[in-house]
Amino acid sequence: MTPMDFTVAVAAGSYRAGGDGALATLPHRWTRAGVEVHGELTGAHVLHLSVAVCVLNDVYREAEVLGVTVHGVRVRASGGFGDDWASTGIVYAVDVASPDDDSRVAALVARVDEVAEIPRALRHATVVTRG
Repeated sequence: MTPMDFTVAVAAGSYRAGGDGALATLPHRWTRAGVEVHGELTGAHVLHLSVAVCVLNDVYREAEVLGVTVHGVRVRASGGFGDDWASTGIVYAVDVASPDDDSRVAALVARVDEVAEIPRALRHATVVTRG
């Protein structure tokens, strides 16, 4: 099997493209215009989408706690799968549009990496069974 890249992106606030090329726009509690989802609709993409959405949500949540102003967030998550369909890992990148000092934004992103629930869950082994 040739390694494939399953990349998705989510964007909110000032990072939204206005629907251009978006797979969907989903309602979001922290942004009036919602979150744009970019990528394909396959199971592999949805796995990576869960990471991207969780990180985006947690940027807004933790920004409130830390007092960081956020005008927009974009998260890209990607990864591949081996011949046995075992994940080769998921890598995500976060962009935060904020008027605050770069060090405060970096501290926010570091905090999100510590607390984001889906990345934390996936960093541990999980069992999936058919019921």
